[in-house]
Amino acid sequence: MNGQSKRDQLTFPSGAAELDGWHFTGNGSAFAGPAGRPVVVMAHGLGGTKDSGLEPFATALAEAGLDVLAFDYRGFGASGGTPRQHASMTGQVDDYRAALAAAARLPGVDGRRIVLWGVSLSGGHVLAAAAGRDDVAAVVSLTPLVDGRAAARLALKHHPAAAMLRSTRAGLRSRLATLRGGEPVLMPVVAHPGEVGALTLSGHHESYLALAGPTWRNEIDASVGFQLGSHRPARHAKGLACPWLVQIADFDRSAPPHASAKAAEAGRAEVRHYPCDHFDVWPGRDWFGPAVEHQLLFLRRHLA
Repeated sequence: MNGQSKRDQLTFPSGAAELDGWHFTGNGSAFAGPAGRPVVVMAHGLGGTKDSGLEPFATALAEAGLDVLAFDYRGFGASGGTPRQHASMTGQVDDYRAALAAAARLPGVDGRRIVLWGVSLSGGHVLAAAAGRDDVAAVVSLTPLVDGRAAARLALKHHPAAAMLRSTRAGLRSRLATLRGGEPVLMPVVAHPGEVGALTLSGHHESYLALAGPTWRNEIDASVGFQLGSHRPARHAKGLACPWLVQIADFDRSAPPHASAKAAEAGRAEVRHYPCDHFDVWPGRDWFGPAVEHQLLFLRRHLA
């Protein structure tokens, strides 16, 4: 950070877990209204933690004048909750709702102008979290995963069948172990091509580890694939009652671009395209700057 925006640590409850968050105070009055500044609520994608690449996004938004609350999901990073490293789709959406409530209570914030920001898996979570609410003023989905079945078809196209089968077997062992009251079977979040892991395409291991922060663990419950198969946040797109920005990586091998475009059309979203793969919009990559610039243009148009 350049010293113009301030970051404070805070905790807040979500179900039985205590979640850990960072509050970035907005700089200046560009977005300020009679009730205060808008606040952006953000979390990571699959297996991610807030110290793994979210801070540069949060800092850029805060220095433009927006407050930001970045948080870790239950069971990940600095947040509490058990079992650890278990990605529950419904639980993570509930965590977004809890963070939304916590953000509305922050000093200097206008609780009626909340922005839900998500990337990859959380780019779909924000649709579900925003559904039916009138206090969400805008939604930003960066390279979002909005249709688990489409993602599964894309994975089959890019992964060897033998590697997919090994991951599926690990998921079955995890499901059986937890049904019997045992601990889940863990597999890597990212691994090299041909290895067992959630993300194993060429370049993904290096890209993810370049972002990894001190609380991140390269482990996730192997049964996550079964949840993703039925995960379809795109169904909430038509009912979105606020402006929505969808940022699509046209050569994305992880979050299907065509599914994002279809959901964006249904939700009457503003769409931005980038000629790159999934991780190329992250800090240190070529399309990070344009992605942030377009987020700020969108938010200034609707909130400033």
